[in-house]
Amino acid sequence: MANFKKKSHLVLYRRYSTSLKYIMMVLCVVVVTLFLPKQARFKYEFEKGKLWMNEDLIAPFSFAIEKTPSELEKDRAEVLKSVLPIYQNDLEIAEDEIQAFLADFDIKWTGLNRGSERQKQAHKELGARLLSEIYTRGVMSKSKKYELNGPNYNFNLITENVARQLNTVTVFTLESAYEHAEEVIERSEMENKAWLYELVRDRIKQNYIYDERLSEKLEEEALRNISPTRGMVQKGELIVRNSGIVTPEINQKLLSLKNTYEKDASIRGDKRLVFFGQLLLGGLVITLLMVFLRLFRRDIFDDNRKLSLILIIITVMLVTLSMALKFKIPNVYFIPYAIVPIIIRILFDTRLALNIHLLVVLIAGFFVPNSFEFTFLQVTAGMVAIYSIKNLVKREQFLISALLILTNYFVAFLGISLIRNGSISEIDWLNFVPFIFSVLLSLLAYPLIYAFERMFGITSEVTLMEITNTNAKLLRELSYKAPGTFQHSLQVANLAEAAIYNIGGNGLLVRAGALYHDIGKMENPQYFIENQNKGSNPHDSLSYQDSAQIIIRHVNKGVEIARRNNLPEIVIDFIRTHHGNTRMDYFYQSFLKNFPEKFVDENIFRYPGPIPFSKETGVLMLADSVEAASRSLKEPDAKSISALVDRIIDYKLDQGQLNNSNITLKDVAIIRQIFKSMLMSIYHVRIDYQV
Repeated sequence: MANFKKKSHLVLYRRYSTSLKYIMMVLCVVVVTLFLPKQARFKYEFEKGKLWMNEDLIAPFSFAIEKTPSELEKDRAEVLKSVLPIYQNDLEIAEDEIQAFLADFDIKWTGLNRGSERQKQAHKELGARLLSEIYTRGVMSKSKKYELNGPNYNFNLITENVARQLNTVTVFTLESAYEHAEEVIERSEMENKAWLYELVRDRIKQNYIYDERLSEKLEEEALRNISPTRGMVQKGELIVRNSGIVTPEINQKLLSLKNTYEKDASIRGDKRLVFFGQLLLGGLVITLLMVFLRLFRRDIFDDNRKLSLILIIITVMLVTLSMALKFKIPNVYFIPYAIVPIIIRILFDTRLALNIHLLVVLIAGFFVPNSFEFTFLQVTAGMVAIYSIKNLVKREQFLISALLILTNYFVAFLGISLIRNGSISEIDWLNFVPFIFSVLLSLLAYPLIYAFERMFGITSEVTLMEITNTNAKLLRELSYKAPGTFQHSLQVANLAEAAIYNIGGNGLLVRAGALYHDIGKMENPQYFIENQNKGSNPHDSLSYQDSAQIIIRHVNKGVEIARRNNLPEIVIDFIRTHHGNTRMDYFYQSFLKNFPEKFVDENIFRYPGPIPFSKETGVLMLADSVEAASRSLKEPDAKSISALVDRIIDYKLDQGQLNNSNITLKDVAIIRQIFKSMLMSIYHVRIDYQV
């Protein structure tokens, strides 16, 4: 009955798990489609200076020809040149400063205590007349903004709401007003010229004040009146012939037709049909991804947690693109597309990262300008991102990867610009800035990977790098409590890593598994031969059953220690499987030999399993057994090492321990050779070569 209930629960779990999988797929497609831009797409791709490879294009409707950016900039410059700046004539400044001069003059002349009354009046009249002349002509501050076309420019002066046009050459600046005052006073016959000049100079202020608000308002009104178009293309008019050259004029007509087609709601068609088309494309892409996962990564396909992470990453990237297009960011290349392949590569593998990146870029290509260039740039950048972190062993590889991605962008940008313009001098290097910004944003992959690991329980190679550091807390404890086991683990790690690199697999993962596979021996290190000193053996005082159980217990104890120290489950799998469900033949055969008349339960002498279920766990089992057995060789030589490796591996094969490991016979042959070669190097065995 209990077995029936267990099977029923398993059937229900699989049924609901499958349903959830397809619900997540549909939800991903719907969310992405809802956010994608809904305008219809212009069906032709074209490029200035290239051949028109389509049929003759006849204007399907009348449309205005849009001006090029250079034409608009020229019009803008002309308009701004025609708009005169506004200055306000502040009459109160002139009046106040002249009155202040007269008051100061009387006070300071008395303090001067020299000169007759007639001289005083002459000085006073000259100063007042000079200030009146200066303020009547006007004192202003020139604007560098308006001096671009020459040192002098026209402006409108408003005096009591009456405007008149002047030129800066007819008015004073503060500097020229000072010079004029000094010159006039020097030409006079006054005795106290320097004193009078200082008194007048202190009262010279700007009375023509630049009205920035009103000037800018006039400029804005003038700019708004600039026409964005020049001329019309009539319905039925030939735009370009088949195999004709897309000249600059034709290119502008094509761009105008494309923009009109995609912006005009009356032309671009039914939004519902556009939505349906996007739904079909999104559904096709997600279906292809699911087929790939089912065929090549069944472990991810069956794991809804991992599958949901992948779909979330795809959804977020495409929604980000959609929002960027909606809010019309200056350049779509500000978006860090390379972050998707980086995250998928670190969390999963190279093939999946490349597959997802291609699908995401292909979808994005339908909605961005210059879709072919966009696709080329992003596909190559994604490939560089994936290849540059194929084997992640150092954190610096993130920075190296970013530099390589930036280099790829630069080369591609330069190549496309040369093809398009045919001239280096015409390349607008400011258009490369978004790529730099994008690469910098791609470094956010590092904290995002950490967040995804914690949220979805996935172990990345970044985490594996951290835990394989021999200074990690658990490994330091192992080296202290069980130094022999620690040295054995290091040798196993070297053997397993070398093997997995040659047959294909995750070397960093197998190294982590090897370093931690025997941590359960810390519980009773003295019961394991590699930690025993010469002399007494604690097993001598135990029964064969008890000895076997102590040895076997290190597997479950290792799992317990690992979980207590928050080691990833993918590493704990190595602890559980490194002995599979093999039997401890030494204690089992010893029991049979000494107690032939007694019944024995074989399971007492057998490890709990399970057997290895991946290449990495299978290779570790072989490396562990071979390395441990090699220590028993009294006089290791090429022949004995070769025989030992063959015997151990053949035994594991005969026991069916590698049945679930996806290790081929070719892989086994490679593993044999690597183990033999490395063990001979470890034991300094010389091989006799014969001709």
